[in-house]
Amino acid sequence: MFSSASKPAILTILFLSLFHPAISQDLEIGLTVGGSYYLGDLNPGKHFMNTQLAFGLVARYNLDTRWSVKLSAIRGILKGDAESSAFLPDRGLSFSSSVTDISGVVEFNFLPYFTGSYKSSISPYIYTGISFFFFDPQANGVSLRSLGTEGQNIGYQGRSQYKTMGVSIPFGVGGKFSLTSRLGIQVYWEMHKTFTDYIDDVSTTYYLISRDINKNDVASVMSDPTLNHNPGMQRGNSATNDWFAFFGVSITYKFNLISSKKCRDLTH
Repeated sequence: MFSSASKPAILTILFLSLFHPAISQDLEIGLTVGGSYYLGDLNPGKHFMNTQLAFGLVARYNLDTRWSVKLSAIRGILKGDAESSAFLPDRGLSFSSSVTDISGVVEFNFLPYFTGSYKSSISPYIYTGISFFFFDPQANGVSLRSLGTEGQNIGYQGRSQYKTMGVSIPFGVGGKFSLTSRLGIQVYWEMHKTFTDYIDDVSTTYYLISRDINKNDVASVMSDPTLNHNPGMQRGNSATNDWFAFFGVSITYKFNLISSKKCRDLTH
């Protein structure tokens, strides 16, 4: 069910959950808002290109002043087009997709930190974990997956339809800041390594002869909008999978679960 790349993150979360509950003290719940963007066949390497609005909910369970486990649900938009990319810009391809991501990550604070502290009120942090995400690439209001733009609907060269949900490995960096005894703020940048090459509906080669394309057939035209390619010509790069990213600001409110006197002093 899970890839070998995701197993270390899962085991880490389980280990911390089992062996740290005795020192857990608080839960932080809040909102996050920022941006989302994608890297793939229509944008091979330009970070923050076509950034769109992203927003969601976060819940952070603080194990101690160094370690936390966070759950988040974020929704954003991913966009890309071949014309803004140096990689085969003459393809005429573009897409837009909503993405809904549900993540569980383990966070490590480089400095002792907890919301409400006077001394331990700021820290950079890193994190990683696992997520499940859902996407649906579209162009001109049409769902591209259903069209089989690379011959999936006819089984061209053994191709089959891709799934519109997947597993990713999120990892990121950020900073935490204590605002009051209950409020905290976090800034972050988070990349997602996915195991699909179809977030943008582009991966392999063309499958239609351009001169034979019926211009009234939406599926055929969406496959080759410029009507200038033939079977076997490169449409995407199947050797690399797509990525997506979130960045932004979270504001959280802290709920004490165990008396602070049992674990740590708020004057620290």
